[in-house]
Amino acid sequence: MKSLEQLTDSVFYIMAALTEPRHGYAVMSLVEEHTKGAFVIGPASLYTIIKKLLNEELIMPHADWDSRRKVYVLTEKGRTVLKEDIARRKAMIELAEKGLAGGKE
Repeated sequence: MKSLEQLTDSVFYIMAALTEPRHGYAVMSLVEEHTKGAFVIGPASLYTIIKKLLNEELIMPHADWDSRRKVYVLTEKGRTVLKEDIARRKAMIELAEKGLAGGKE
């Protein structure tokens, strides 16, 4: 992913979940729980995105996995991309909040 490329919400949530080593089901559960069910990532989407993130070296398999559950974690490159996207999202929120407040800070 280019540093200027925006992450989709699904990719953002998956990368955020993988700031710590987790397997796929744990990622899906964390996102659903954190969003109180407002955002759900299904298994097909999850594993398609995981494959893309692996290919782009944004995540890597973690040593802590067995044949049943592969565990993944962000790479340093992945952490950088996630931090850049967080900054982009914060700027979006600040603009919206300022506008809703009538331009007052």
